[in-house]
Amino acid sequence: MTAVLPAGEPATPLPAASGRYAEVTVQPTETSVYIASVSMTMLPFARHNGIYTADYTAKVFPFFFFNEQGTLSIEISDEQLQQLERGAAVNFTGHASNRKGAARHVEGQAVSDAVAGDRGKLKVRVRVSKNIELVFDTTYRFTGRE
Repeated sequence: MTAVLPAGEPATPLPAASGRYAEVTVQPTETSVYIASVSMTMLPFARHNGIYTADYTAKVFPFFFFNEQGTLSIEISDEQLQQLERGAAVNFTGHASNRKGAARHVEGQAVSDAVAGDRGKLKVRVRVSKNIELVFDTTYRFTGRE
């Protein structure tokens, strides 16, 4: 027996329709550049219209005068969420802007944990300047409520 769907309805519900994907928590992370280390913490990301957005704090040791706060946004479509749910790796792009208005290009990859589909690994690249790119390896977990 074949099911017939009304025109315009997807064959499977999109994961974003679930509250599960409305929020994602990313663990604090750290990287090094030249003679400094950079730690980054982010508040939980909230998803609206395919874009996850969160405030961040970056601390540069020992050069505290380079510390900054700002907002980070990444684009993840419903289709990409479905790919993550199936265990596939997903590339994403985004941007960050610090409180002084300096823009940063962001790109990365999310790799879902095949066993626990609500979490996985992240590699995030943040272009700070022409010569400086920070690469952060961390983990994520969907923390929205169903």
